[in-house]
Amino acid sequence: MPTVGDVTSALERASDPHGWALPQTDVDALARVVGARRDVRRFRSDPLDPAVVRRVLAAGHAAPSVGHSQPWRFVVVSDAGARARAAVLADEQRLAQAAAMAEADGRHLLDLDLEGIREAPVGVVVCCDRRAAPAAVLGRATFTDADLWSCACAIENMWLTARAEGLGMGWVTLFRPDDLRALVGAPPGVETLGWLCLGWPDERPPAPGLERRGWSRRLPLEAVVFDGGWPGDDATPPSARPLRAAAGAPPLPDVAPLEGAAMVTARDGADALLTPPGSLGLLDRAVDRAVALGLGGAVGGTLVLAAADHPVVAHGVSTFPPAVTRTVVEAAVAGEALGVAAAAAAGLAVVVVDAGVGGGPVAGAVPMRPAGPVGDLVGADALTADDCAALVAGGAALGARLAPAGPVALGEVGVGNTTVAAAVAAIVLGIDPGAAVGLGAGADRATLEAKRAVVAAATARLAGDPAARPVEPTGLGPDEALAVLAGAGGGEVAVLTGVVIGVAAAGGLVVLDGLVTSVAALLATRIRPGVASHLVAGQRSRESAAGPVLAALGLEPLLDLRIRAGEGAGASLATGLVLSALAVRSRTARTR
Repeated sequence: MPTVGDVTSALERASDPHGWALPQTDVDALARVVGARRDVRRFRSDPLDPAVVRRVLAAGHAAPSVGHSQPWRFVVVSDAGARARAAVLADEQRLAQAAAMAEADGRHLLDLDLEGIREAPVGVVVCCDRRAAPAAVLGRATFTDADLWSCACAIENMWLTARAEGLGMGWVTLFRPDDLRALVGAPPGVETLGWLCLGWPDERPPAPGLERRGWSRRLPLEAVVFDGGWPGDDATPPSARPLRAAAGAPPLPDVAPLEGAAMVTARDGADALLTPPGSLGLLDRAVDRAVALGLGGAVGGTLVLAAADHPVVAHGVSTFPPAVTRTVVEAAVAGEALGVAAAAAAGLAVVVVDAGVGGGPVAGAVPMRPAGPVGDLVGADALTADDCAALVAGGAALGARLAPAGPVALGEVGVGNTTVAAAVAAIVLGIDPGAAVGLGAGADRATLEAKRAVVAAATARLAGDPAARPVEPTGLGPDEALAVLAGAGGGEVAVLTGVVIGVAAAGGLVVLDGLVTSVAALLATRIRPGVASHLVAGQRSRESAAGPVLAALGLEPLLDLRIRAGEGAGASLATGLVLSALAVRSRTARTR
């Protein structure tokens, strides 16, 4: 372990989980400070020791901040004239807000004391410098206001420190933000979070001031803590979009997420290696996941190659004739297709599944063919609800059988199936249909436009206008996921969705290939959320929707080789890499 900072190992920390705790006297003192914090309104005008003020400001600067961005700026105002101007601005807004309230509430507001702005010898205007683009700050691309929350944490740190020092602090927000910003001369892009009055208190309130004055009361803890989710009828439904529930949903196994304790044990074992922790980077994460699932000794695995044809090719979405699907599948059964060759080189067994190849069953492949009609996505569902259920259930049974043998890599064959996958991704993730479409294998501009038209039509038929959807796409529930699969998926997507669920339910590891297999995994996570912790992204696909799909799965790909082959070639190479890394870990010296 490095000799900088904490020199203990994960195992040592696990054996003494309280080793990082402060003494009980400190814990008790913190509880007293938290319980005694008050919003002080009356102050003495006695000057403050600059060293004490600096300690309060330093506590604010020690607050947590999203992406360690430290967006807070503290403008310290001690000039009496400036404090008087601030008090006038606050009084103006107090009167305006009171006038807009019911008479009794307005009078109650006017009773509140804001003289602290004038009386307290120091005012602190907490500003948030928001001029950095959200995407440039880790964590703000998703929660764009997290910089403001960080500044609120700084205020809390200052408040508690002031209380411990015997100072009073009051937070006044009865300002127009632009007025307060102009008062302190902050530039555009900097927001103010109010005025903090800081000084020696001329009151020692035993309870919060607004509570003592009957403005409000503190809720019991039980009223604000919810176990597992929002309670009762106020909970947001999984989705309100006009997707049809799938009829005849298959009896699928439950999937337990990977236990946190198992991951900790795997990482403890990795920390014992004679190498810096995380020395294999992203590969170490995949290996930790395999070890946690009990695959530390795996020396092989399986490639599941599922194939199907799609009527959507009649809309000009591919430059290859449909007969190519059968040709590749027959070569795979013979052990001569590219994906199968890659699997053999990685030491993987191969299972080829005929999930609806045109021209009748493929000899030598496992038959899981739809019995009913298959549609073109534009005017008809890709699969009937019964066929969708049967294919998913069949895939799940297959996956459960294969999981104990080692990692299961996924591959697919099917002319036109990148269009199918783009349509599913657009519906499930709510992304623009045009942005979800990529070139596929060998497509030209005309083919690309045809694909976009098909995906837009399928999305409109199944999910309506994306801009009109009232609920976030991540709210897609199991029944709706199956409905999307039946409406816009295909035979191989349905089988692979089931394989993912079956492998995960049996405690195995799934290695994804390109967009089609990733979309199957995405659907599987919507049907059984526990699936997510059993996935590894084998490679970065060049398809446009692949990035959003992997992001939705929370996965980083192991390989970025610009592979266009499909057939599970990338997943096989990545699985071989995982197996090699497992062997490397087993042979590396240990420090204990």
